[in-house]
Amino acid sequence: MGEKFARLKDENKILIMLAFYSISIGIWENFKQLWLQDNSLEVTRISQILSISGLFCILSLILICKGISLKDTKKVIIISLFFKIVNLILLSLLNHTGQQMIIEICIILDNVLGNLITISIYPLILTIKRENKLYSKRKLTEYLFKDVGILIGGIIIGKTVAGIVMSYNICLIISMLFSVLAYITILQIKTKTKTEEKKVNLKQSLIFMAKNKIVRAYFAYIMFSNIAMSTGLGLKMLMLTNLLNFTDVGATGYLLIVGLIADGIGIIALKYLTPKNDYLTVTIKFGIRLWLYALAFLSNNVINGLIAITWSILISTAYENVIDAPYINYIPNEYQLKFTNYRYIFQLIGTSIGLYFAGLMYPLRNSLYTWIISIFYAFPNYTIILFSLFEKGVRLI
Repeated sequence: MGEKFARLKDENKILIMLAFYSISIGIWENFKQLWLQDNSLEVTRISQILSISGLFCILSLILICKGISLKDTKKVIIISLFFKIVNLILLSLLNHTGQQMIIEICIILDNVLGNLITISIYPLILTIKRENKLYSKRKLTEYLFKDVGILIGGIIIGKTVAGIVMSYNICLIISMLFSVLAYITILQIKTKTKTEEKKVNLKQSLIFMAKNKIVRAYFAYIMFSNIAMSTGLGLKMLMLTNLLNFTDVGATGYLLIVGLIADGIGIIALKYLTPKNDYLTVTIKFGIRLWLYALAFLSNNVINGLIAITWSILISTAYENVIDAPYINYIPNEYQLKFTNYRYIFQLIGTSIGLYFAGLMYPLRNSLYTWIISIFYAFPNYTIILFSLFEKGVRLI
């Protein structure tokens, strides 16, 4: 990768790999639902597949908890990336073949492998360095370059280049190529733990998590927040194109602009706008969102609903170093990988439940406000959890 790459700090090399991978995810995830619809899958079936894939992700994480340690995270990323690339190639070949069952299996496998890669990034960084700001850099890199992927997809979709129409399937292939770049990059990274890692078995880690009040509260927050977000935003491309009559290019443009602004807010908040008062931080990130959703629900107004969803995306990248990082970095290294797996298990449970609700509610919607009814009820729950978490958590760390 050249002398300049070799001179970079190890954590920055991992962030470069994450940037390539996030571009791949941004291109593919933005059009995945439309690709499935283009392959004759109904919306309710798409939501069911995505929900089911979350359950398979949970099972895979449970298996990993038993046999993988922190020092094995690089191997997990390399193996998962390789099979993800192969799976994307297979999906591109299955386009418009009518092999729906095989397509569904491949989509489930794609989601499982993608989650394995994502959850392994920060534990890999922790073998080198532990820092709240570094956690935010990892998240901001992921968000920013996902938006770059969305930008690439938005620019090329529908265009004709060298006689080839840039379809959803071409976007899938381009996504695969960026995954190849991520794979080549991770192969060039040599990492090693600074200290000998303590051996912790599954039973020990479960006891540690179960007895720790901070961890229990954090897991509850993770699950409720993902139920809320997935119910409202899990099928956002289908909502924008089918219910609000956006074109695929228009919906991509909307998500891109909002996402890039959110990245900018996240960077500025990390550097200049992180208040010392934890309650103020929580109010900025979650309290305003709660009231905007409440207003959209009570007003039965599509514009108010769109504003609420827009604010949710805008504030999503801000304050990761305060909201999540202290609790993640609070965990000792020997428990870190298993903690990350448990965290994603609760996240996937919430996401799967939310996607299932989103699919159930989709045929009933004749205006945007019905989409966010369940969010209106979920937000007070996890906002209360967050306040309790900051009261009992940060002050103990």
